[in-house]
Amino acid sequence: MTQPGTMTAMSKEMQDCVQACMSCHAVCEETMSSCMQMGGQGQMQIMRALMDCSETTRMCADMMMRRSPMSAEMCAMCAKACDMCAEACMAMPDDPQMMRCAEACRRCAEMCRAMSGATM
Repeated sequence: MTQPGTMTAMSKEMQDCVQACMSCHAVCEETMSSCMQMGGQGQMQIMRALMDCSETTRMCADMMMRRSPMSAEMCAMCAKACDMCAEACMAMPDDPQMMRCAEACRRCAEMCRAMSGATM
């Protein structure tokens, strides 16, 4: 029996999704730094996608960890932000950092899509 105010442990799937979100957040932050070093106006669309994805993944992980009743909706939005970021990163297929970021985004999107249909 759990005491009032205590939470049950996170499922393995939720733990994995939180980890994917945090990993994606970190890679997006690293990729933003790489983009800033490259410079150029062409990077603005990619930078926007990276910023949106970075913030969304962090917020999504936070909401899952605190068992927010809005977690499923946040996971759905996070998956969309990750898809958009992966697509933006694919504009630079010769850049290994961009490809690393696209892969992290795809993995996170897949896990968040699965969680968006799950009960938290």
